[in-house]
Amino acid sequence: MKIYIGADQGGIDLKNEIVAHLKENNYDVQDLGIHDHTSIDYPEKAVEVCEAVLNSDSEDARGIIICGTGIGVSIAANKVKGIRAALLADGFSAKMARQHNNANVITLGGRTTGVELAIDIVENYLNSEFEGGRHGRRVDKLDCIME
Repeated sequence: MKIYIGADQGGIDLKNEIVAHLKENNYDVQDLGIHDHTSIDYPEKAVEVCEAVLNSDSEDARGIIICGTGIGVSIAANKVKGIRAALLADGFSAKMARQHNNANVITLGGRTTGVELAIDIVENYLNSEFEGGRHGRRVDKLDCIME
C-alpha cells in the first residue's frame, strides 16, 4: 500500500506529525507538501493527492488530505471521479469508512484534530479492508452517481 499525503497551511503541522509516524512505522508514504506555512488554495492540493491515488502503481493506494477543518479538502476530493473521501473525527468512523464505504482518501482538520486522535484515525483507516458484499453493491451505486 502506498500512502499519499498533502496539506494546506492549516494542516501542515498535523501532516508533519502523521508523516513522521508513518515513516517510523515503515509505511510507504509520499509527502506531497506543502513544506512551509505559505498560503495555498486547498482545492489544488486535494486534487493533487487524489490524482496521485488514482494514478498510483500501487493497487491499494490511499490518500490523506489535511486543511484547517478537513471540510474544504473533503468537498474538493469528492468532486474527483473515482475518489471516495471521508472527513473523519474518530477511529471507529475511520474503520467504517474503509470497511463499508471503500474510502480511498480521508480528510482531517489540522486545527480541529489533535495529534494522538489523528494517528488513531489514520491507523484505523490504514489497517481496515473493504468488506465487499452488500457494501460493494452500495459503493457501486456511489460510483454511478459520479458518472
